[in-house]
Amino acid sequence: MSTVRRAPIRVLLAAVVAACLSALTLAPAQAAAYRYWGFFQLTGTTWAFAQKGPDQTVPKDGTVEGWRFAVADESSTRFPRAVLTFDQLCGATPAQAGKKRVGLVLDFGRPADAADGATPPQPKASCAVVPTDATSSAVLATAGEVRAEKGLVCAIAGYPATDCGGAVKEVSPEAKAKDQPISIAGPAASASTPSATPGASDIASSSTSATSSTSGANVAAYVIVGLLLLALVGYLLVRSRARRNA
Repeated sequence: MSTVRRAPIRVLLAAVVAACLSALTLAPAQAAAYRYWGFFQLTGTTWAFAQKGPDQTVPKDGTVEGWRFAVADESSTRFPRAVLTFDQLCGATPAQAGKKRVGLVLDFGRPADAADGATPPQPKASCAVVPTDATSSAVLATAGEVRAEKGLVCAIAGYPATDCGGAVKEVSPEAKAKDQPISIAGPAASASTPSATPGASDIASSSTSATSSTSGANVAAYVIVGLLLLALVGYLLVRSRARRNA
């Protein structure tokens, strides 16, 4: 009688172990990395990934948009490494009838983000003055020639020269490394527009984190699964012994 009772427990235990190992093995393999330009919008002093493409986005006067070239996957986001406010970007640019002012920040990324490891162009920022009904694509075009394919922005101001959102089979440790804050020179303030702090309109430091790391979450997931597995094994063993003694 005891043999009949223990058999289902062993089968269940084997199934649970197989399921846990399968989940832990397959989860990391689902992440795919790509090298591309990301489109962001500034909310207060925080970058957020744009919910629509630049062709479908019509920014208002007083907004700030950012672009960042980097290697990233669905578990991480590479934001522009500096935050410049609308006042820092367009405070010296007077409003015009029939026009709107949109701050623009371009971060060309790190050498580790480049396909060939080359040094990318220096990041830059500007104040775009465009018609009131202009889309974010028109705002971006003020920074230089834009190369696009099937609605995807492939290159800005000639960078990169080739490729368009290509998959990255193996992400280097340098590309995985956390971003470091940088400073980006903004438009210089005119003499008739004094700033509260000398040079405040010229240089802005980053206040954002460059990436959302998930390594800690992955380790925690493994620990939790392991503890649950051990608890289940202990429970099944105690239950099995209790039935044998009964």
